[in-house]
Amino acid sequence: MPKTLTPKRTNVKPTTRSSRRSIPDVVPDGRTSREVWESYRDNPDEATRNLLVEHYLPIVRYTAERLHARLPSEVDVEDLMSSGLFGLMDAIAAFDLERGVKFETYCTTRIRGAIFDELRAMDWVPRLVRSRTAKMDRARKDIEMTTGRRPTEQEVTAHMDVTDDEFQKIKRDSRPVSVVSLNRKWYETDSSRDVTEIDVVRDRRQESPVSKLQRDDLKYLLTRGLSRAERLIVILYYYEEMTMKEIGVTLDLSESRVSQMHSSILARLKAQMQHRTKDV
Repeated sequence: MPKTLTPKRTNVKPTTRSSRRSIPDVVPDGRTSREVWESYRDNPDEATRNLLVEHYLPIVRYTAERLHARLPSEVDVEDLMSSGLFGLMDAIAAFDLERGVKFETYCTTRIRGAIFDELRAMDWVPRLVRSRTAKMDRARKDIEMTTGRRPTEQEVTAHMDVTDDEFQKIKRDSRPVSVVSLNRKWYETDSSRDVTEIDVVRDRRQESPVSKLQRDDLKYLLTRGLSRAERLIVILYYYEEMTMKEIGVTLDLSESRVSQMHSSILARLKAQMQHRTKDV
């Protein structure tokens, strides 16, 4: 009769959050953390505080990296660590050794709070706008889960129990102009250099070369066959955007004479363009 194979039991423990951020009991100078805390309690000097900061620095790094995973790529994890470091220093200064609470548990909350304060300072959109936007998003998701389709504005308004004017205001506030880093990665390429926002952003201040050539060709087509004064009137009025009075001063003509010549030019060009439709 064949033997039944049973899996062997192993003593490997699953990786948990507490084990990933566990801090050894020995500080860099060889003393235990309890001894260093007692020394800092009796004599809170800067050297002992820096020793504790160095000992618990991995908690700051772990907390910053976890929060950074849910943030946009333009937020630097080093900035989050710097803010969390101030939270760690505040936690060391306010920690009471006699309460019997683990410092790792106590400082994590202070570190997260310091990082959140820095993120709020970096965010230029008011918190009220953020909360209203989140409330509207939750209402949309609730209706979608119930009906299985995208909700209408009337359904979202009724679900949020607000008036139409209030909903329109929340809708406007939920689409503020966002700030985007030009160094943010746009998409990856096969080469070693990734394409960033600055590589694909459109510069509206520069005129398109094709549009400029078309404008030049149209200007040549319109002014072909006109006298020098008539050509100048067309160019100064339509391309340089000068007034009739300014053109009269430039050409040493009266404003009425410039207006009369302008009307005559338009009538002639209108008749000519009827035969140049293919060229245009």
